[in-house]
Amino acid sequence: MAANKTQKKAQAVLNYDLFQPEDLTPPSPATIDTKIRNHETARPSAEMSELKFPRGRLPTVEELHRMYDLVNWLYFGGKLKKVRIEYSSRMSSAGSYSPRKKLIKIGLKYHQLFPEEIGDTLKHEMIHIRHLNHDAAFRREAERIGASVQARNHPLLQRPPRYVYICPRCGQKYPRQKRLRMASCGDCSPGGRYDVRFKLVLYSSLARKAR
Repeated sequence: MAANKTQKKAQAVLNYDLFQPEDLTPPSPATIDTKIRNHETARPSAEMSELKFPRGRLPTVEELHRMYDLVNWLYFGGKLKKVRIEYSSRMSSAGSYSPRKKLIKIGLKYHQLFPEEIGDTLKHEMIHIRHLNHDAAFRREAERIGASVQARNHPLLQRPPRYVYICPRCGQKYPRQKRLRMASCGDCSPGGRYDVRFKLVLYSSLARKAR
């Protein structure tokens, strides 16, 4: 009798185990898909907390790509195309996107000053994949996903002008990063149109001094 009771008890446990739903939870650390499922109903501010990194370091390029995938699924339904992401030590801006190269550049100098803005910059550049200009459509998308439209300024990010042009009439100086070919003084030219009489003349050049 005791043997029968033991058998029935064992059979009951076996039947219970057979009909237990399979645990499909991935092992720790969770995959990106799990994070997406866990954050589908979360507020954007909470979602973006996943993009914060330990103080004192910026995310690696590999981590930037994982951030890209997370933001893509959270805000764009995974529909943005794959792009390359890299840091740039030359640029002084926060970031840039090149549609021809399918490349997002993250400004290293900027984010060494403002490391907490790395996620915001990435979201901003991802919007540029659909909207190249900072037009009304871009601003609507920025508001929708909580991205900034403009980066912050800092004295250390301001580069000295490579060229300085001067008006031969009034002496007004025009600092520029790029060479001017056909440009005249805005104050002296009638209606703001180019006028050869007030064509700007090169006053100084850092490029010339570097030679």
